Amino acid sequence: VKIEDAPDIIDGLHARNQTSFQSALDSVRNMVGSPLAGIDDQEMVDTREFCNALNDLVSLDPVTETRGNPMWGNLPRKFNIAVSGSRDDYAHTHINDIGLVPCKHAETGVMGFNLVLGGYMSIKRVAESIPADMWIPADRESVVTLSEAILRIFRDESERKDRQKARLMWLVEKYGVAEFKQAVINEINSYDRGVTVSDAQPLPTEPFERRELMGVHKQPQEGKSRVGVLIPSGRLSATECREIADLADAYSGGEIRLTVEQNFILPNVDDGKVNALLKETALNGARLKANPGFIEGNTVSCTGAQFCGLALVETKANAELVAKKLEDLVTVDRPIRIHWTGCPNSCGQVQVADIGIMGGPARKLNEETGKMMAVPGCKIFVGGRIGEDAHLALEPYKEGVPLAEESLIPELVEILKNEFGATDKTMRKRDKLKKLVGLA
Repeated sequence: VKIEDAPDIIDGLHARNQTSFQSALDSVRNMVGSPLAGIDDQEMVDTREFCNALNDLVSLDPVTETRGNPMWGNLPRKFNIAVSGSRDDYAHTHINDIGLVPCKHAETGVMGFNLVLGGYMSIKRVAESIPADMWIPADRESVVTLSEAILRIFRDESERKDRQKARLMWLVEKYGVAEFKQAVINEINSYDRGVTVSDAQPLPTEPFERRELMGVHKQPQEGKSRVGVLIPSGRLSATECREIADLADAYSGGEIRLTVEQNFILPNVDDGKVNALLKETALNGARLKANPGFIEGNTVSCTGAQFCGLALVETKANAELVAKKLEDLVTVDRPIRIHWTGCPNSCGQVQVADIGIMGGPARKLNEETGKMMAVPGCKIFVGGRIGEDAHLALEPYKEGVPLAEESLIPELVEILKNEFGATDKTMRKRDKLKKLVGLA
């Protein structure tokens, strides 16, 4: 991007309800909602209105009506907000500072949100959000007012001398959950907007299984389907970006939805055009796929050492390569989420993954010198969960594993077999012959 073109690009983004303002440093980061908002037959809340309203709260100047709001531009630390739209919790409320979990009021039947607070990941601490014993109705005024109240308290009262203790969880613990709840209610009442906060409501207890986003799924809209497509390790080339835009223009009315798992969804595809979409060259090449394997389709990666100065190892290329290798080696009967992160900041969120790979130190025998030498390595985490039964894997399953294929892949295969019931992939005779003659 040429510097002289930047103003036009920024103005173009703003005209399309997007902004890069306050997307980093000590501010409220981008809102996370449901990728299935408005097209989900099991939707409890359409998250779009709330995410847009919250985005305007933190990044729209109420005086100038331009992007960039100085009121929330200098927080003690970064701040994340997630609005979940269904029991699947595609927004991952358990690892956000504010998590709004959809839930009906037990007495009135009004749809609203239970509040969870304080989830975050950092070098010093990884914390799962905790119930705040608060419920609000699912209306714009209540959602914005609650969030504004919490932000005001956080901005003015949180730690500013020690950045490692400046996230919301530390402030909630300093107050105590009940005391923080009362402080938030007092703040809301001071705004005099007619917003009321109730005690948390009981969550649904009926059996529920979190649904997958990859592949073709019917929508509640007659004759429409959504199609989830893999972006390997979340990395796109300029050519692939244009290919996705062309697919959206041809099949989904120009609309593209992104997922937390770094993939995309084409919504509102005519059922009669689904087969044509699946046959498109862009979805049948080397990378983009609408029918990925259970491992490659659930691989997530942070930026990695190529473009991030904090990363200890390269993640994007390794994540894509290792996922392909594992698909060739083993068979699993369900999606296995493998997350990569280059450093303990855990931008790749390894603690939520079935298998998490975090860059770290390792040593390996140098055959020429006979000595153990420092090499790129990793820690491996196992057993994280997402959805209603979310759980963070906080302790490493194994440490000091070299990142080289010959060291890492056997470790991962063993974990897949022992912990997730994977079996060796049976190679077809034709493939065996290809391998023997060097064609595979």
